Amino acid sequence: MDTRQWMAILLCFATALMLFVSFLSYRKRHLQVARTMIYMMVAASCYAIGYAFEITGESLNSVKLSLQLEYLGIPFVSAFWLLLVIQFTGLAVRYRKWLAVLLFIVPTVTFVLHLTNDWHHWIYEEYILNMDGTVPLYNTVKGPWYAVHAVYNYTILLLGILLFVPMYLRAMPIVRKQILVLILGAAAPMLFNIGYMFSKVIDFTPFGFAVSGLVYAWGIFRIRLLRLTPLAYAKMFDTIRDGVILLDYEGQIVNHNRAAEEVFPELEWAKSFPLSGKDMLSACPELVERIAAADFQDERFALQRVLEDRMRHYICSLTYIYDTGTSPIGKMLMFNDITELKENEERLREKSQRLSQLNAFKDKLFTVMAHDIRDPIALLVSLTELLGEEPTDTDIAKAEVFQEIRRQVRGTHHLVDNLLDWYRSQNGEVAFRPLSWNLQQVVRQALSLAGARAGMKKISITERIDDKLTVNADKEMLDLIFRNLLSNAIKYSGIEGSIEVDAFNNGELVTVSVSDNGIGIDERTAELLRHDEMFFKEPGFASGEEGGEMRFGLVLTREFLRMHGGSLRFESLPGKGTTFIFTLPGSAGGGGNERKAG
Repeated sequence: MDTRQWMAILLCFATALMLFVSFLSYRKRHLQVARTMIYMMVAASCYAIGYAFEITGESLNSVKLSLQLEYLGIPFVSAFWLLLVIQFTGLAVRYRKWLAVLLFIVPTVTFVLHLTNDWHHWIYEEYILNMDGTVPLYNTVKGPWYAVHAVYNYTILLLGILLFVPMYLRAMPIVRKQILVLILGAAAPMLFNIGYMFSKVIDFTPFGFAVSGLVYAWGIFRIRLLRLTPLAYAKMFDTIRDGVILLDYEGQIVNHNRAAEEVFPELEWAKSFPLSGKDMLSACPELVERIAAADFQDERFALQRVLEDRMRHYICSLTYIYDTGTSPIGKMLMFNDITELKENEERLREKSQRLSQLNAFKDKLFTVMAHDIRDPIALLVSLTELLGEEPTDTDIAKAEVFQEIRRQVRGTHHLVDNLLDWYRSQNGEVAFRPLSWNLQQVVRQALSLAGARAGMKKISITERIDDKLTVNADKEMLDLIFRNLLSNAIKYSGIEGSIEVDAFNNGELVTVSVSDNGIGIDERTAELLRHDEMFFKEPGFASGEEGGEMRFGLVLTREFLRMHGGSLRFESLPGKGTTFIFTLPGSAGGGGNERKAG
């Protein structure tokens, strides 16, 4: 097997290798860099297989035909490589299409000129037969445009390397490896071509593409060349909200993101890396000491800095970076800005203190109401009751005024009692102690207390409750519930009206109803009673306005029933009367062990 055959076999192997790299790139074709890699490798494979046909050709026509196949790739390889560099580094995103057009002008002209070379001879002026029979069969005399294209290729290579330099200096180790792989893959064919330019014997440039294929294949398998592009990494690194500073094993800063410049403005003026960590972070000596003292353990700590006359708070994390083994190669320092969180906490703390002060004032206010307001009102109620038993003054007007005063004082006293009971329930001062009670006894006790007021209006009260019916309830709350409902029924019933109290067992619950044939509830009050929260928004809810006492008492009644697990509802027709229906949990003990209301 002669030299030509060996070279042809090697070139076929190089072609196969470059097509394999194209296949690997095709699997990541959703990335621009991968698609450009495909075009570059296909162009290089055309160059290699065409050269294999050229060195095995037996005539000038076969050599020219082989050159036509080679020039499907020769003009475009370097252009695709520079386009890959531009995409890899993320440069000129807005103008990339125009750059691509400009970049391919010279390769396109070269391709067309070679296609029509027999007319003008700008690429190859002459083909000279190699008389000694060595490779290649024909030597070529290069034309003027061949020199133009050679200068263009070397310029492209140099420009691509220059674009990589600043990125390499700022890049992480994994990205630096990717950059070196791309540079080496482009440099190998150029080095072989330079050797050919000086020797003028055999063009080994296609074999350089075989080296490129090996390098790129290694990069794809070992360092994820087409999986994590530096552009995506750079965007993620620069747009992350937390500040990040990367330090090498000597404590020098090798990279940082924009957010880190907000923490340490000194970093913004850094022009090259590495930087002295002690100098750049000298504004925080405790941070420098902590970094130097870290003993291969990740840690978190707090940091405070005054920036632009404002105290900034940060949570810092110091993390070690390891290579593929267990040896640390650097550190990563992250700054999480929690200034707003700290300020919000401070505002919440101040508001909490103010709320505590207001709550303490409220407690004092209700204490004063319980002792210094309710007692005098209770005394006034007693006095008006005593005066009411005396003979009425002959002056009818004065008698009416007295009756109004007595009604207002009694209503105010009842409202204050309800208000204090409600406050105690909301403040957790009401002890909830449910026990088993005979419902008939509880109701009769409440009727005896309300009988005097009912008798003044000649209202008849009927109670229909089984003497064995029991409920599980808190006695004080139960008394308040019946007191409020009976008081409202008496108040809004006319002279010689009637009130009925019924109860029956409904499964695990006992349903109780208090009905009257009074004036009923108007629509506005009914709507307020259906929505507790609307009641508290009503202006003057605790004043002596008509209906205010009833509403507040019913809200308190509903609250106590909820504590028992029961509910309250009502049915009312204006002028026909009102029925309040509520539920209480029944007692499982029946009527044998219930407590009697004394």
